[in-house]
Amino acid sequence: MSLSASLANALTGLTASARAASVVSSNVSNALTEGYARRELHLSPQSVGGRGAGVRVDGVTRVVDRTLLTDRRLADGEAGNARLKSGFLARIEGMTGTPEDAGSLSARVATLESALIQAASRPDSQARLQGAVDAATGLAGHLNALSDALQRERMNADAGISAQVRTLNESLSGIDRLNDEILAAAASGHDATALMDQRQTLVDRVAAIVPVREVAREHDQISLYTTGGAILLEGNPAVIGFSAAGVITPDMTIGSGALSGFTINGLAVPSSDSGALGGGTLGALVAIRDDLAPAAQVQLDAVARDLVERFESPAIDPTRGPGQPGLFTDNGAAFDPLIEEGLAGRIALNALVDPRQGGQLWRLRDGLGAAAPGSVGDATLLQSLGTALSVARSPASGNFVGAARSASGLAADVLSGFAISRQSAEARESFATARHDALKEMQLAQGVDTDAEMQTLLMVEQAYAANARVVQVIDDLIQQLIGL
Repeated sequence: MSLSASLANALTGLTASARAASVVSSNVSNALTEGYARRELHLSPQSVGGRGAGVRVDGVTRVVDRTLLTDRRLADGEAGNARLKSGFLARIEGMTGTPEDAGSLSARVATLESALIQAASRPDSQARLQGAVDAATGLAGHLNALSDALQRERMNADAGISAQVRTLNESLSGIDRLNDEILAAAASGHDATALMDQRQTLVDRVAAIVPVREVAREHDQISLYTTGGAILLEGNPAVIGFSAAGVITPDMTIGSGALSGFTINGLAVPSSDSGALGGGTLGALVAIRDDLAPAAQVQLDAVARDLVERFESPAIDPTRGPGQPGLFTDNGAAFDPLIEEGLAGRIALNALVDPRQGGQLWRLRDGLGAAAPGSVGDATLLQSLGTALSVARSPASGNFVGAARSASGLAADVLSGFAISRQSAEARESFATARHDALKEMQLAQGVDTDAEMQTLLMVEQAYAANARVVQVIDDLIQQLIGL
C-alpha cells in the first residue's frame, strides 16, 4: 500500500472517530432530555478504483422502537382520559357527601325529617318550627349548590376543550413545519435528527390529547391518524374547529345546537369520547360536559322532583288551592313535569313559611293556604309532612330501579351510584396508569445507557489514537525520504 493510500485511510479514520465522539457526546449530554432518541453512527468501507480507501460516514440515525413508541403514546391518551373522568366523579361524590357528613345530601334529608318530628312534638314552639324551615332551606340549597357545581364542571370542561383544540391545531402546524425542515435538511446533506426529536415531542403532545398512530412516509416524513379514523396530518395539517360556549345551563346540549361539536377542515364529525377525536384528554372533557355531568344532573333532578311531589298531595295540606305549590317549589312556582331538567338548581322552600321571604312560621303548622293561625297545639299537618318524607314511593324519573324508596333512601341511592361510578373510573385509571408507566419504563430502558456510551467512547479514543499514530509514522517516513 502506498503512503498516500495509507494516509487517506488514516485521515478518514480520524474523521469517523471525531464524528463518533460527537455522537457519544450528544447521547450522554441528552440522556435525561425528554423526547431525545439515542443516536448511532453508521460507517461503511470506502473504495477508490476497486481498492480500499478508508471508511465512509454514512450518517447518524435515531434509535427508536416504533411499536413501543406507538403503544406508549396510546397509553398516554388512555391514562389522561381515565384521570380526568375519575377526578370529576370524585369531586361530585365529595360534594354530594357521605351519609356521615353533616352537610351531605342524605344527612340533610334526615335532618329535615328529624326537624319535622321535633316540631310535631311541640307545634307551639317557634324555635322548632324555625328549625324545620332551616332544615328545608338547607336541603334545597344543597341541591342548588350541587346543580351549580355540575354546570361549573361543564363550563370548565368546555373551556378545557377550547384550549386543547387550540393546542392541537398549533401542534399539528408545528409538526407539518418540522416535516418541511427535515426534508430540506436531508436534501442539503445536514443532520436532521434534532428536528426529528422536536417533532416527536410535538407528536407526543398531540397523542395525549387525541390518541394517534404515526405512519412513516418517504424522506423521513410522517402522517398522523387518530385511532378513531380521522386524518390529522397527511401532506397538510387538519384544522380542528370548536367554539366555546362560555355559560352553560342544564338544558344546553350538542343536540339542541346550544353547544359546539367538532369539525375537521370544516366538516362536522361525531363529538363524543368514542368519536373521531375521542380516547384522550379531549374525549374525557367532552364526556364530562356532555355525558357524565348531565347524567349526574338527571339523578339530582329526580331527587328534587321526588321532594316536590311528596309534599304536593292534597291529602297532606287541604288548605292548598288547586295548582298551588307545596312545601317545595320550582323557583316559587308549582312543578311542571315537562320542565324537570335543571330542577335541582331551581328547587326552593315555599316563601309562605319562610319569615326571611315575608312568610309566616305558623303556616308550616296550620297550612300553606290558611287565612289565619289555627290551634297552636294541632300537630296534624306537621305529622303528615314528616310521614311524607319517610313513606316509600317509586321515583318518577332518574335512572333508579327496584323497590320504592323513602326520601332518605333515594338520596342514599344517588350517592351510591356516584360512588360506584367513581370506583369504576378509578379502577380504569389505575390500570391505564400502570400500563403507561410500564411502557414508559420500557422506552426509557431503550434510551441512552451512559455506561455503554462511555465504553464506546473508549473504543473511539483507541481508534483515534491508532489513526493518529499511522499519520505520525507516515509523516516520519516522508521526512526521511526528503532527507535522502
